Amino acid sequence: MKAADYLSRQEIQSYTRRSDLIGAWLVLKNWLSITSIFAVVALWTNPLTVILAILLLGGRQLGLSILMHEAGHKTLFKTQKLNETLGQWLCAYPVLGDCEAYGASHREHHRLAGTDQDPDLPNYRKYPIAADSFRRKLLRDISGQTGFKQLAGLLSGAGNRIMMRSGEGGSVLRQGLIANAALLSILWLSGAAWLYLLWVVAYLTSYPLVARIRQVAEHGNVPALYELDPRGNTRTTRANWLERLVLCPNKVNFHIEHHLLPSVPLWQLKSLHETLRKRGFYADHPSAVADGYWSVIKRVVPDFDRSAAAPA
Repeated sequence: MKAADYLSRQEIQSYTRRSDLIGAWLVLKNWLSITSIFAVVALWTNPLTVILAILLLGGRQLGLSILMHEAGHKTLFKTQKLNETLGQWLCAYPVLGDCEAYGASHREHHRLAGTDQDPDLPNYRKYPIAADSFRRKLLRDISGQTGFKQLAGLLSGAGNRIMMRSGEGGSVLRQGLIANAALLSILWLSGAAWLYLLWVVAYLTSYPLVARIRQVAEHGNVPALYELDPRGNTRTTRANWLERLVLCPNKVNFHIEHHLLPSVPLWQLKSLHETLRKRGFYADHPSAVADGYWSVIKRVVPDFDRSAAAPA
């Protein structure tokens, strides 16, 4: 199965078109969202706005990591220097990531998806799992255990292949700390330095939580994990506005389309999905597309809803 089986050469060229203007808007939009969250909490500080801010900031941090992913694919901007600079300083470094390291690792995931050599396989090959096991994972995320473990790896220099550039981990960490210091300085100059604590708490709690759900949705308990066809080893999830806000920012939910044509910029993925759907791309693979993230949870944790409804 190839993209050319469903798309003309001209269509592929159109879908893989990149734009500096749209890339800049995506980055700006994510930071405007972050600014709005901080502003709401500063104006109406109460437990509810603080809790909502932590959840939403985790989603915005995921949004930045998606843009880091995009820059790693060299598709966030048409001009490669912008991928290397704005992608790093405005997307990757604020979440202690690195476009080059992520891109190199992630390209291996694309090349080996559907095989037992996929480097990301440990993240989802055990699904489906029991509800108790899944709840423990979510509890570790939201309580900060996962985030502290990842942060400790970064600070110790151990790092992981996604966040650290091989042999240059200390440099990446320093640049990440500089980017975070810049964010703290902006908040301090605005008279609300304490808001940076929300950013840190979100990074340690809600960010790992939403990142886990997003990752499991992409490849957990898919129709055929060890099949090369992306309709077998990957999942696309149709999402509502709330899910797009928190769990799948920047159209990351169109994941089959991304694996089919990794050179397609994220802002083109929804249109590509609709074109493929109309042409019968999913006709023989109905379970490749899920209707919402609750549907995904029920697929990867079959007894989750039943266990939640069971009497104590």
